[in-house]
Amino acid sequence: MPAQTHTIRNARPEEFAELGKLMVQVYEALEGFPKPHEQPNYYSMLSNIGDFTQKPGAELLVAIGDDGRLAGGVVYFRDMQYYGSGGTATQEQQASGFRLLAVAPGMQGSGIGKLLTQACIAKAKAHGNRQVIIHSTKAMQTAWGMYERLGFKRSLDLDFMQGELPVFGFRLML
Repeated sequence: MPAQTHTIRNARPEEFAELGKLMVQVYEALEGFPKPHEQPNYYSMLSNIGDFTQKPGAELLVAIGDDGRLAGGVVYFRDMQYYGSGGTATQEQQASGFRLLAVAPGMQGSGIGKLLTQACIAKAKAHGNRQVIIHSTKAMQTAWGMYERLGFKRSLDLDFMQGELPVFGFRLML
């Protein structure tokens, strides 16, 4: 059987709830990451992931398999002022960013995260931005390797604390 291919596109409003459930499922399963009872507002944001589409220049991208199933998603920000993180990232100029990348359990390790990341990089280039900024945590170190292979470098100036959780910044110069 041939390997499944995936299409990256903007999420449709009728997909927002399913993607929100996937986000919660993926993030609460991360070892060492705060659980819903520890950061209820964060998980409410994940559940309502479609709300990000109300921000100027924000896009909710999804990976859809040729079987029609949702394989993952990410929020892309054309302008960092709407990125909504702690630290200094929202003050970066000529920069795009993405947050909340999640790949469905069972699909992790199959290149979906890379496809979503590459789509965000392509959008940043198309918008004429000079860099892409992202954040990650120790619980997401599997993704760090992928980001670094795609050219992202750790940027200590973008690090911040989310409550008790250290959040680490990465930058890709375009």
